[in-house]
Amino acid sequence: MAKVAIEDLSGHTTPVTGNPYDGLISATNNNSKQLQERYDLHRRTRNEQQKAKIVDENFPGWVLDEYLVKLDGPRRDPSFVDPRNCLVFWARPPQKVRNLVNVIQQKLQDVAPGLWLMPLDNLHMTAMEVTHSLTIDEIDHLVSILLPNVHAILDLPCHHRARLIKPMVSYDSAALALSFVPASGEAVPEDRRASEDEYTYHHLRRDLYTAIENAGVKVASRYVVPSAHLTIARFNTPNVFAGDPMDKTPTLELTKRSRWIREIEMINDWLEAEYWPQPGRDIMPGGEWIVGEERGIDFRKGRLWYGGGETVKLGTSFAHR
Repeated sequence: MAKVAIEDLSGHTTPVTGNPYDGLISATNNNSKQLQERYDLHRRTRNEQQKAKIVDENFPGWVLDEYLVKLDGPRRDPSFVDPRNCLVFWARPPQKVRNLVNVIQQKLQDVAPGLWLMPLDNLHMTAMEVTHSLTIDEIDHLVSILLPNVHAILDLPCHHRARLIKPMVSYDSAALALSFVPASGEAVPEDRRASEDEYTYHHLRRDLYTAIENAGVKVASRYVVPSAHLTIARFNTPNVFAGDPMDKTPTLELTKRSRWIREIEMINDWLEAEYWPQPGRDIMPGGEWIVGEERGIDFRKGRLWYGGGETVKLGTSFAHR
């Protein structure tokens, strides 16, 4: 989420390791339940911190994405070209998750009609950011190094199917995301064994990191935190509430910001009641997904920040109910 500090808020000390994803696995005793708890604690703690900032009487306003402001919205600059070229491996959400995001986005826009929404076809979860903010030539050089080994990297989710559950809206003053946590044996589908949840999304990220480095490219991610999220909305105007989008005054009204927070919390209560695992029933469509279902891992390069860029190679997908 743009221009807002990203730090690990999952509690306890995570050991520093050569592979940055190994530390949390070690700290949680390679236990999927403990790992899920750390992911959940991170997002809940962050939401509480951001809520306190947004409802503070001295709140300075939304943190606008300076690039998005030029690319889309009332201050769009048709001549502007985003200079940031990146290289990533994306996990693409299946249709059932995109459908859920669509419903959430409409609920958010009921309160904030000026909110910028991520197009549903652009939704992505960055399983691994290889590097960012380089030139096209620099990115293409890294692509040429990875290509001989890329099929083995892209096939990882087919051999180890990481399941994500418990959707929740995570937010700050710059953006909103739909976040998930690794599954740990809850409401296991008929076509899956509970033991498969022992290999989590965090394990997948660890293995992606190792495979990329073994292929000869140094991973230069901006941050490593226990988060599995799809960015669904951003702020690109001072006012997302009704009225002039360039008039900051409504944003400075505590009543409007408080209503905004209440709407997010109502959405999260609804998600927990309807889309989280419950005894005696299957998880509602959109409440879980397995990385690689419907669409394989997307090895992608270019101007990627808002779901753009181009696919270099697409991994093998698989069906899941």
